[in-house]
Amino acid sequence: MTRTMRTGTKRPSGRRVAVTGALGLASVALAAVPAHAKGSVDVTAPGTAAVGKTFSVTAQGNDDAASYLRICLEDRGARKAWHQLACGATVERGGPDAQVTAKAEGAQRGTLEFRAVLYALNSPSDNHPVRMRGSDVVKVQVR
Repeated sequence: MTRTMRTGTKRPSGRRVAVTGALGLASVALAAVPAHAKGSVDVTAPGTAAVGKTFSVTAQGNDDAASYLRICLEDRGARKAWHQLACGATVERGGPDAQVTAKAEGAQRGTLEFRAVLYALNSPSDNHPVRMRGSDVVKVQVR
């Protein structure tokens, strides 16, 4: 069997091949990037506190990937383990930010550290929250 070549067909130019390849590579790269939910968690505490005096620590946070949210404050002192200080009320997505306020006292001189953790829940009474985000650590110097 003999093969015949068509006459008058064009070969794709190098530029067209390069553009097509670049577009294909870009579409594959975009498909591989995971979607990230938007959200934030912030903690506010005074920079210094007097020994034996109480002070307020507040936190607020949001995330658009969960149906229900709850935020909790954690503290630690002198490089010990983190302990849960307080948790706020459960809020629904699209509503107000999740918030919590706690009173803390510096019993002795040193540094106290605080952080907030935002949890996602499937329902307002979910007993198995999933950690979504954590805040930066805020330090309070007790003098």
